Amino acid sequence: MYEQYPELKETIEAILTDGGYTGEKFQKEIQKLLNAEVQVAKRSELHQFQVIPKRWIVERSFAWLEKYRRLFKNVERKLETSKQMVVLGFLAILIKR
Repeated sequence: MYEQYPELKETIEAILTDGGYTGEKFQKEIQKLLNAEVQVAKRSELHQFQVIPKRWIVERSFAWLEKYRRLFKNVERKLETSKQMVVLGFLAILIKR
């Protein structure tokens, strides 16, 4: 997607991700492709309620996407189709706002 909008590539400073993206390979690829820092919003290890900065942004985004029935469960055969459905979901969210 960043290839379609090269002018936005220079404006990205950080990528905020869920705890599932903690791998070194992912961080190196983001650094190589976008020259951006990966910030992982992790859950508390103590299982106590605690507001974690920026974690709510990730959770809110997932909650918005789950409202679209097509994205509730991944049934697409191709990864590219699945990625485009996520993009369409976010576009629908942006258009409504």
